[in-house]
Amino acid sequence: MELIGRYKEKEQLTNCLESDHSEFVIVYGRRRIGKTFLIKEFFKNKFTFYFVGAHNQDKDLQLENFAYNLQKTAQTPFAPKLDSWNSAFRELQNYIETLDGNAKKVIFFDEMPWMDTQKSGFVPALENFWNSWATFRSDILFIACGSATSWIVDKILKNQGGLHGRTTAEIYLRPFNLKETEEFLIKAGFVWDRFQIAQTYMTLGGVPYYYTLLNKRLSLAQNIDTLFFSSKNATLRVEFTELFASLFKNSDKYLLVVNLLSGRREGYTRSEISEKTGITGSGLTILLENLERCDFIFGYAKFNGGSSNIIYRISDFYTLFYYSFVSGNTSRDKNYWQNMLSNSAITSWQGFSFELLCFLHLQQIKNALGISGISTKSTTWRSKDRSAQIDLVIERADRIINLCEIKFSQNEYSLSTQYAETVRRRAAHFIAETGTKYGICNTFITTYGILNGKGLSVVGNEITLDDMFKE
Repeated sequence: MELIGRYKEKEQLTNCLESDHSEFVIVYGRRRIGKTFLIKEFFKNKFTFYFVGAHNQDKDLQLENFAYNLQKTAQTPFAPKLDSWNSAFRELQNYIETLDGNAKKVIFFDEMPWMDTQKSGFVPALENFWNSWATFRSDILFIACGSATSWIVDKILKNQGGLHGRTTAEIYLRPFNLKETEEFLIKAGFVWDRFQIAQTYMTLGGVPYYYTLLNKRLSLAQNIDTLFFSSKNATLRVEFTELFASLFKNSDKYLLVVNLLSGRREGYTRSEISEKTGITGSGLTILLENLERCDFIFGYAKFNGGSSNIIYRISDFYTLFYYSFVSGNTSRDKNYWQNMLSNSAITSWQGFSFELLCFLHLQQIKNALGISGISTKSTTWRSKDRSAQIDLVIERADRIINLCEIKFSQNEYSLSTQYAETVRRRAAHFIAETGTKYGICNTFITTYGILNGKGLSVVGNEITLDDMFKE
């Protein structure tokens, strides 16, 4: 499969490869996001040394594997005897020092968190390798990759010991957006339209690996049944169990929070999360930071609200779909999704997911509004008496506020006279309660646009699904 997008990441790697000093590069991101694929494709599988950590294996086996890889790479008759990670790194240094030339020596450690088993001494040995040897050379490009985000952050990025400030490049791999997803599916031979692609995205999110599981000879509904409901061991049904465990220590607490957020469209404040989960203090701070860092949740402010009013919402479509329809589902119907398509629960989930889709494509929405170069602040608003709510408020530096109505429909959205009047009253309520002096523009974000008809004059701007497929 061809590498799609990742232009900024490839530019970072190019800069590291061409620099005149040694580089310590961290590549991380959630499970299945394509970290290893990016590195292997960029370097065309040509590494000076490549090693993959083994999951749930002790230090002795990790070192045995390391010795075998070093023997193969150096083409020596015998594998070195390694009794510690210090000895492993020394043998790697000895091998590198036999190589001629000034070109970068690319050392790739994949799934590095798995190497740091209990009492292994891996991190101190890595510190010594970098600080006492690699940093004094100009030709080392060391790439550390891993899915266990909490380990990467705690042990490397926030290291307060010998690795403090040592990394020279940090590459966090984010999920695909709609445009990248469309490009991926076209390259894979799919002929789905953008509405189908958006529905797929609202189920799987922007995780490239999940798209490789799709069968282009099946409809989207058939694919969802195959991947989630065909059996208790369906691929994306069992995937969820491993997802959070691979990323975080104490994953049960993380699951508690995302489960909570998945059940409420408007999200929760920090204090509400603490109250409902019992997680408090710095523990909750770290947990929320890690979930945001891995794109499982995002925080946004209420209009005219301070930092204490930050609202956290789920931002991972796969997690939202899992909690909405898979978790606790005891149905044995292998065609569960196909038989559910007309259910009101699907309609509710589609509205929730489409709203989330818009929040995650705010830059595309700004581009479509022609305000990409204007400083903006995106918030939400609910009246004090909770009688009125606006999904998305875009406050602009040019003293205009876009009050966004987000509507998911399978055809053009029919705006009734009655609802148009509701939109007008809501805007008036917003102005009266907030006291804003900015100009107000009612903006409708829909899948296919709005039917011409009564009440159309209330629409200041229209954004459609096609706009969110653009750069």
